[in-house]
Amino acid sequence: MKFSERLYQKLLPIWRKNHAHPFVKGMGDGTLEKEKFRFYMVQDYLYLIEYSKLFALGAVKAENLEQMGTFAALLHSTMNEEMALHRQYAEKFDISLEELENAEPSPVTLAYTRYMLYEAQNGTLAELVAALLPCMWSYWEIGKELNEIPGASEHELFGDWIQMYSSKEFGELATWCIDLLDKAADGKSEQELEKLEEIFLNTTRYEYMFWDMAYTQKMWPLNE
Repeated sequence: MKFSERLYQKLLPIWRKNHAHPFVKGMGDGTLEKEKFRFYMVQDYLYLIEYSKLFALGAVKAENLEQMGTFAALLHSTMNEEMALHRQYAEKFDISLEELENAEPSPVTLAYTRYMLYEAQNGTLAELVAALLPCMWSYWEIGKELNEIPGASEHELFGDWIQMYSSKEFGELATWCIDLLDKAADGKSEQELEKLEEIFLNTTRYEYMFWDMAYTQKMWPLNE
């Protein structure tokens, strides 16, 4: 069994909770409130700024030129395609680029990104990939699921999001990361695999917390 298959089977219950979150469901059936999506887009933009750094670190930790090149492509895709989508949404919500880039991160955004960067900077290539993979993998799976709902990909507000994350191009990048984790995990001891599993579990939990944070528009308690 591939390590990614082990992860998928073991963490499927948590994975499905992410997919069943009311924020995700609301994008699929078109009932998600506009202000919740606006809040999400700002926080996700801040998240992607930090997430991009993981791919830069991946290029540093890469074991060959092919890996370096793909991490560079992932960095380019995130900064120039995903973040471009967020800037387009910002225009729809009358959010200036300055406001978008200077927004305050929520506690969850801060904790999630700092956790991934810590594991990426201090760990192995395998640990870096285990940290970043739940976001890519789950977004691809969610995008594909929502794309199967009649009319969802054509929704005036959520359609572009669904089209991007269900796309063949995004799926190819996610698949490359899945395959890289399988290769990096090959031959490792059970103790090392459990460490990778722990990292993957934690970032999967953070994915749920991120959806929940966006749905409740939760910032720092003392500021509310």
